[in-house]
Amino acid sequence: MTAHERRVSFILLLLAVLTGCSKEAPEKEPVVTVQTAVAKKTTVQQVFRTEAVLYPKNQAAITPKVSSPVRKFFVNRGARVKQGQLLAVLENRDLAAAVKDNQGALEQAQASYTNTTSATLPEEIKKAELDVSTAQQNLDANQKLYDSRESLFKEGALPRKDLDQAAVALVQARSQYQIAEQHLTSMRAVSKEQTVKSASGQLTSAQGKYQAASAQLSYTEIRSPISGVVTDRPVYPGETIAPSVALITIMDTSSVIAKAHIPEEEAALLKVGDSATIATAGSDPVNAKVVVVSPATDPNSTTVEVWIEAPNPDGAFRPGVTVQVSIIARTVQDAVVVPTAAILKTPEGGTTVMIVGSDGRAHQTQVETGIQSEDMTQVTKGMKPGDIVVANGAYGLPDKTKVKSESAASASDSKSTPAEKE
Repeated sequence: MTAHERRVSFILLLLAVLTGCSKEAPEKEPVVTVQTAVAKKTTVQQVFRTEAVLYPKNQAAITPKVSSPVRKFFVNRGARVKQGQLLAVLENRDLAAAVKDNQGALEQAQASYTNTTSATLPEEIKKAELDVSTAQQNLDANQKLYDSRESLFKEGALPRKDLDQAAVALVQARSQYQIAEQHLTSMRAVSKEQTVKSASGQLTSAQGKYQAASAQLSYTEIRSPISGVVTDRPVYPGETIAPSVALITIMDTSSVIAKAHIPEEEAALLKVGDSATIATAGSDPVNAKVVVVSPATDPNSTTVEVWIEAPNPDGAFRPGVTVQVSIIARTVQDAVVVPTAAILKTPEGGTTVMIVGSDGRAHQTQVETGIQSEDMTQVTKGMKPGDIVVANGAYGLPDKTKVKSESAASASDSKSTPAEKE
């Protein structure tokens, strides 16, 4: 081989080597490290959480019905009282005198009624009966006289003048009898009824005045309408309370009511008897229950007022403070749940999860969800217990991407992110 041929062969060999070296090595498929979780069956609850203001179970702001200075108080602020207990007495000597005056008038009316029904009226009726009897006897005597004279007149033994006189006397006697009889009938019916009604009316009026005076006197004794604690007593003995100011305020704090305002769509799921809890800042939750769900919506806030009642035997909850309320709206047994972070929203409004298949790839799967909490969400359709889902790192992950599984527990123990690990 000549030198020229050797040179050409070397150049061709060099070109072949250079050409082979310029070819790129095949790309390796990327593997994304993600946090995974296993779908499981458990009991899931739909809980509504909100703030509410506490109110006492019952409250009474006692305002006297009469305006009079306070003679004496029997309780102070903070005192525990029972229903019906005497709290204060107002000045009442003038009202006590009015009661005595009306009591005397009542006794007088009672005596008059008794006298009318048992003495006066029977005597008048007896007199009328006697008048009727006398008129009857007079009528009978004149009738006999007329008959006798008529017989003698027919025999010619008596002049006509004497017969006419007897006829006139008979007519007068008959008229007197009729008047007496009508008077007796009236006494037995109309007069008796009206006389008794008049006496009864006077007695009723006297009773009403006595009862009114007694009621006014009783209003000067201030008694508690409920059992509870005295929370306010703004005046002192000797002072007269203003008409618009409560003399004593009592609260029943054995239970408290948390009044919360819930959005209309959430309130539609609530009902009386639903379980709940209330808690103040830094305190443990106390079991409670829903006692009122307002049938109306507040037009200003478009919310529904819901009352939650909780026991308060030791007085730990004070009316007027703000508390945290949690209401259990629904409870589902054996629900399939996954971490809420695993639920993805599509631009079309659908709901998906990334399920890790046996091929080690993440498959985008359409699902339907139910109850959702802060950390877990119920899946009602699209997956089954035991499916492995991407719990963290699924956002923006292409379908069928090869992934490396890392449990959520182990990931929480590490401070680095999957991207940092790669």
